Amino acid sequence: MDAETPTLKVIRAWKEVPSFETDEAEGKFWAEHQLDGRLMQMAVHRPDVRESTTITLRFDPRMLSRIKRIARRRYLNYQSMIKQWLSERMEQELKE
Repeated sequence: MDAETPTLKVIRAWKEVPSFETDEAEGKFWAEHQLDGRLMQMAVHRPDVRESTTITLRFDPRMLSRIKRIARRRYLNYQSMIKQWLSERMEQELKE
């Protein structure tokens, strides 16, 4: 690094990141700090295979085509979109 390139302080724990009063204060902080790569990796959710169960559903082909078309318009995987819909409906049912 040359003399003009600042050395960023590495954040190794989330508790080192303060609460910010303004966007400007947050911008100034991140201009002088960076997250440790391991901390960033820990923040990425990786679903455990054991958390998921495979099931089989039968759909009318026209319905499945419509679902896939909607998913493509939303730039989603159609299976993920179906899971999202089911989750939203389940929450709605539990509130009633």
